[in-house]
Amino acid sequence: MTDTTEAAPEAEVRRSLYRGDPGMWSWVLHRITGVTVFFFLFVHVLDTALVRVSPDIYDEVVGTYKNPIVGLMEMALVACVLYHALNGIRVMLVDFWAKGPRYQRQMLWGIAAIWLVVMIPAAGRLLYLMFTTH
Repeated sequence: MTDTTEAAPEAEVRRSLYRGDPGMWSWVLHRITGVTVFFFLFVHVLDTALVRVSPDIYDEVVGTYKNPIVGLMEMALVACVLYHALNGIRVMLVDFWAKGPRYQRQMLWGIAAIWLVVMIPAAGRLLYLMFTTH
């Protein structure tokens, strides 16, 4: 008796284009910070438009912003704007500079370093203002 059954071919391993490398996280953070900045600008336009409706209502709304939670949100907004701007410069260099793709990882670490150098004193100043002016 002969065995005519063949072994099933091995299942193909599906690989993702992104494997969690820093470039993927840079891409994700760029989108998240962009949406965050857009949301802030949308809310800012709406609450500023209240001046034309009623200055008293505008003053009430702005008064509700004077608390530590909104202060932390302002700090997060500064972090988002700073990262989005620095990473946007990196993306433009990768797109328009002939050697950009070759140095994109180094530029990513460079913007991370610049972000830290600028964000640490900015956070200190924002925390100081948050706890001394309210």
